[in-house]
Amino acid sequence: MELEGQVALITGGTRGIGRGIAEAFVAEGANVVINGRSPDKGQQALDEMNAGDQVHFIAGDVTSREVCDGLVDQTVEHYGKIDIVVPNAGGGTAEGEEPSPLVDLTDTNWDFVLDWNLNHPMWLMRRALKYMIPQKSGRIMSVSSMYGKVVIPSQAPYCTTKHALNGLTKVVAQEVGELGITVNALCPGGILTDVMKESGPAAAEQLGMEFEDFLTWMQQPSAIKRMNTVEDCALVAVLLASEAGAGITGSLISIDGGQAPY
Repeated sequence: MELEGQVALITGGTRGIGRGIAEAFVAEGANVVINGRSPDKGQQALDEMNAGDQVHFIAGDVTSREVCDGLVDQTVEHYGKIDIVVPNAGGGTAEGEEPSPLVDLTDTNWDFVLDWNLNHPMWLMRRALKYMIPQKSGRIMSVSSMYGKVVIPSQAPYCTTKHALNGLTKVVAQEVGELGITVNALCPGGILTDVMKESGPAAAEQLGMEFEDFLTWMQQPSAIKRMNTVEDCALVAVLLASEAGAGITGSLISIDGGQAPY
């Protein structure tokens, strides 16, 4: 097993990409803390994963710095250390808001997405490094997006924060590169997760499309002409978390079927 004895923290880990990464880490022998806002969804994930003491759930809203700091500290308290951090939670709009052109963008939406997509990964990284630097080892892999390399109209908060997250990834990789710690970002393209099903129709409407047409439109620039999968992301995450990934850092790894230009 590639990750035997390792301890990972994954935000947004009850479903979608985070859940897929959690399941892959467990299969490779890691102990995993998953986080989400809903205790009910957390319990459901634990029941479905059926991994016993290998998985632990902590409820909390990662748009709070105190919650992010607490997630790292509680992971260490529960499993004794922290080796892998996956800031995965994020999205394009605040609850009750809809995608919009910049001229109609509310401060509420902008500020919420900034905390969700950028501050939350920064808070997790900063806290986790307090533990990783003394142990001279660690793996940080944020879930960014293809839209951290390209853009889409009416998604200024999402695209801006994902571009910034990619920049943060490169900065931190340079800071800790000689300390046994790698810092990377996964940049998925369109993946039909629960979040996509919830938020995608509104994004499609802003572009004057039906949701199904929107999904087809997203696939057209792809070399593989299909949506990528959660499993695609999970396999890359296992590589980065393993010893084989020790020489990969500061990378913005596209998992988009060849869509992004770099």
